[in-house]
Amino acid sequence: MGANVSRQEDFASNDFLSKFVGKDHVPVEDSMFWESFLKFHIAFPTNSQEQLSLDSRLETTCQSFISHNLHSGNLGSLISVFLSKVTELLALSDQESTLHVWQSFNALFIIRSLVKYIVETGSEYQLLQHFEAVPAAKKESVEKQDESVAVEDSSEATSVTVDGSKFESFLEAIVNIIVVIPVKDFTYHLHLEAVNNLITLLSVHLYSSQSTEKSSIYRAIYKCQHGNTLMSALLHFVSRKSQMPQGMFGFNSGGSFVFGIAESLWSMLTFRKPQDVLANPDLPNTFREHFPLANQSLLLILILTNHHTGKENLYRFSLFNCANASENDQSKEVISFKIDFSVLYNTLCQIITIDQATLLLYLLLHRNQRFYKFVMAQPDLQNLVIPILQTLYHAPDSTSHHIYMSLIILLILSEDDGFNKSVHQIMLKTISWYTERSISEISLGGLLVLVVIRTIQYNMLKMRDKYLHTNCLAALANMSGQFRYLHPYVAQRMVSLFETLARKHSRLDNLLKQPANGVSLDVQTSKEEMLQDLSVLEEVLRMVLEILNSCLSHQLLYCPNLVYTLLYKKQVFENFRSHHAFQDIIQNIDMVVGFFSSRLQRVQEQRGELGVNEVLEVISKGASQWSSDRLRKFPDLKFKYVEENEPQEFFIPYVWTLVSKCGCIHFSSESMKGIITETIVNC
Repeated sequence: MGANVSRQEDFASNDFLSKFVGKDHVPVEDSMFWESFLKFHIAFPTNSQEQLSLDSRLETTCQSFISHNLHSGNLGSLISVFLSKVTELLALSDQESTLHVWQSFNALFIIRSLVKYIVETGSEYQLLQHFEAVPAAKKESVEKQDESVAVEDSSEATSVTVDGSKFESFLEAIVNIIVVIPVKDFTYHLHLEAVNNLITLLSVHLYSSQSTEKSSIYRAIYKCQHGNTLMSALLHFVSRKSQMPQGMFGFNSGGSFVFGIAESLWSMLTFRKPQDVLANPDLPNTFREHFPLANQSLLLILILTNHHTGKENLYRFSLFNCANASENDQSKEVISFKIDFSVLYNTLCQIITIDQATLLLYLLLHRNQRFYKFVMAQPDLQNLVIPILQTLYHAPDSTSHHIYMSLIILLILSEDDGFNKSVHQIMLKTISWYTERSISEISLGGLLVLVVIRTIQYNMLKMRDKYLHTNCLAALANMSGQFRYLHPYVAQRMVSLFETLARKHSRLDNLLKQPANGVSLDVQTSKEEMLQDLSVLEEVLRMVLEILNSCLSHQLLYCPNLVYTLLYKKQVFENFRSHHAFQDIIQNIDMVVGFFSSRLQRVQEQRGELGVNEVLEVISKGASQWSSDRLRKFPDLKFKYVEENEPQEFFIPYVWTLVSKCGCIHFSSESMKGIITETIVNC
């Protein structure tokens, strides 16, 4: 292999690789072999398709490894060489460590390729057998010294002692790479490969029917004593989003090793603008290709925090209790680690339209009160909210899971009165992606209302999901008491939503009142469905009326455009005045409409026909004399997001779908187990 780029088609003919996967043992002490074997430069796969292509070319090599390793113990030798390289690496300076970084990466890359193959084609126990396998010549002496139980492998007719010691040493080494070695251009791929190894080890869950509580690999990872430091390092990788260097380990495109080192050291001192790269419209692929360490670290965070949720999970605790490094936290609550919230917030604002970033933001807002309070205090909330609204606006281009999480984030944000007030104070100029109507200026709150209403209407036509309706309306309800200076179009859309729902309610009600003589079973079943639809519609209609009432009760003085629209569309409420489910709240709306109608009538009698501006002037003057005490009191609308029981049933398949879809590692779906398979395959 030497220092040349290794082409994938060269694997089968490579003497060093053939010897490694062959039947003969290569001792750790054979430094000449290992030095030569680990001096190669591979075309690193940057996406799942490239990984799949690599896997297909490695299959014969991996099969040879499986056939011989339990006798040769060469994986154990490679791991021992890797462990010694890492130990030396931790003590070396930058100038001295470049070769060690390169060889450590190559060792890790080979180990991951083999681990991935065993995970996809065998079992977790077989993987651990290969980790612990020793050469036949040493087997007898090892077994005498080891008190662990020997397990027979029928396919190999050999005995392999499994105590997990080699695996735990390997795990500790890759964690040390992540948490101890600083990220620089020539260490970038080593860090990335360490993260990818952890993801690959955790992927045993995809191919096993047993729970992760019974997994030796999961137990080892979740009892890792450096879990808090690991989570801190991973979140820092995401927050800083270091861009992938053009070369690997000091190799530049021209192949000069020495010049490449100087180039990589210089680039560390050079200011970069990763946000320019992130302006690319294909953000998921851009983020994965240009910032793979941040992308893979983000996916690993999601895996670690969403498994073992019902048990003691240091990774969850660590993420949910981190604090802002730039603030002196005086609270008595535990702090797991500190990170600059402003950098993390800015990064999330840039990448929030991708699924995995939305899910991380959800975890932080829902579970980390310090981060939630920090976000609520930001003056530039539009940088976070507008991309979320874009995701909802382009709902057909997103998964249902992504839409749910985006809505839940809006609901969590709307629980804060300060947020609900500030979004109506932030004014936006032309929003190019909102194409329903050209609006030269609108408040962030007004835009939020428009997009959520549009999401409700999209759901009515396409998804028909009651849970989605509930979250949309809950967010609007939380905000309704703070609605101010609503744009005329926003007011129209709010009343139009009620009008659309009302027409649908009327049609369903009329269908159900038709005589049922001679009705077939199919139609009868359809009637049951219509009754369910009618019930859901009435809940939604009631909620929309409560939102309108809340705005009129608390902010009538500041919402003349809404009053104007209610006056213009007052007939849409006609059929609901006598309906038992609505008549109490309709009375309030009728009272407001009646009050302003009479004032307008008096002014018209004096001046004649009034224009729009004159009507709004009358409404504004009347609003200053209006007393909300006239209205019937209803409880304030306050909804709080509560995570459902057994949330892992939703989140674990979702997370592994993201790992498969958005990561740079391809996982074969042929032998995956259970609901995760269905989710990934159908994604």
